[in-house]
Amino acid sequence: MPVGAGGDALGAVFAALADPTRRLVLSTLIAEGATTVPALTARLPMSRQAVAKHMATLGAAGLVTGDRGTGREIRYRLAPGAIAPAAAWIREAEAAWDGRLERLRRRVEEG
Repeated sequence: MPVGAGGDALGAVFAALADPTRRLVLSTLIAEGATTVPALTARLPMSRQAVAKHMATLGAAGLVTGDRGTGREIRYRLAPGAIAPAAAWIREAEAAWDGRLERLRRRVEEG
């Protein structure tokens, strides 16, 4: 998994996912399998350069890959397994959180 500026691959994924436009782009890729910057620009209220910058951020976080098509066009796809480390971290944090809350609930009920 690529590493963000701070050397934290997981942080780069969460930073990329923090932006609602990038989440919309990922949702588009989930639904369609692949897309291009011009196709996204037609759907989003922003410039081609802004969309390209979002794609670069997603690529730097390891969430998407780009394949050259005809001419200068790049078709972007989801990177296989890229979200797995973030999903695993969330599951671990959820389990720890739930465990702490359960222990607190038992203490309150006992005492």
